[in-house]
Amino acid sequence: MHSNTPVPEAILVIGAGELGMSVLAALSSSAEGNGTTLSVLLRPLQGPATQRDPDATTDLMHRLGVDIVRADLATQTVEELAVLFAPFTTIVCCSGFVGGPGTQARITRAVLEAGVRRFIPWQFGVDYDIVGHGSGQEVFDEQADVRALLRAQSNTHWIIVSTGMFTSFLFEPAFGLVDLQAGRVHALGSWDNQLTVTTPEDIGRLTTAILAQQPPIHDEVVFVAGDTFTYAQLADKVDHHLRRRSERVLWDVDGLREVVAGNPADGMAKYRLAFARDTGVAWPMERTFNACNGIPVTDVAGWLARSGPFS
Repeated sequence: MHSNTPVPEAILVIGAGELGMSVLAALSSSAEGNGTTLSVLLRPLQGPATQRDPDATTDLMHRLGVDIVRADLATQTVEELAVLFAPFTTIVCCSGFVGGPGTQARITRAVLEAGVRRFIPWQFGVDYDIVGHGSGQEVFDEQADVRALLRAQSNTHWIIVSTGMFTSFLFEPAFGLVDLQAGRVHALGSWDNQLTVTTPEDIGRLTTAILAQQPPIHDEVVFVAGDTFTYAQLADKVDHHLRRRSERVLWDVDGLREVVAGNPADGMAKYRLAFARDTGVAWPMERTFNACNGIPVTDVAGWLARSGPFS
């Protein structure tokens, strides 16, 4: 077990996509002047060094005071990753599912092998303890396996930050839940089913606050949320934003299953089915870390107002 003696923090953020950049920005701001070092793990640059175009991400990291570590999560072994992870006291994984099946479990095993003191895995989503295995979305099964790996050991402290769906994903055309241009809202499973959403910017700020919490949070699932609503309430929010009544279309579970059966390689169809449930994908605002600590967040109405009349 770890002692309570304070040690200098060396934080590694894995990934610099939408969420990773939000986490890096928040951590960079909070780390100023307290001795914390901040690094990011990025994919290796392609091509000979003399032929590469200027890398905007590299320039931004330098401006933020973030050191860069290069590694390919899709190909490097647990042992190779463990060597990279060993110098860090805290690792925050923001790489998502882009590395393919098995990547998150491999990252977790490498973190544990490296003896990292504290780990926030890529669990920025639903309550995988409730969703468990068999949701229809294979990557959800792996998330449940990651939790089992973490709970089976006591050397590395972990914090799981449950955020619900990214707010912007509600309006992702490929997902098809809300079409602002057409004025159409779909419900997954039932108009009474609930959904929790949070913006990546808020997740970055809240993750930073969770890491700084005193006494430290250890080996817990922490729930955050920008908004929680039923699909009927979501349609009402869209109506208010558009200033007219939207078309409301129910995608029932049987229909969603038929789509997945007919298109087994359609990842978005699997996501729609996985979220068409009345448990595990939503939680009350009043029980969240942000509500309990008085931290303001952006709800759907605020996101829509910021985004303009159409997205």
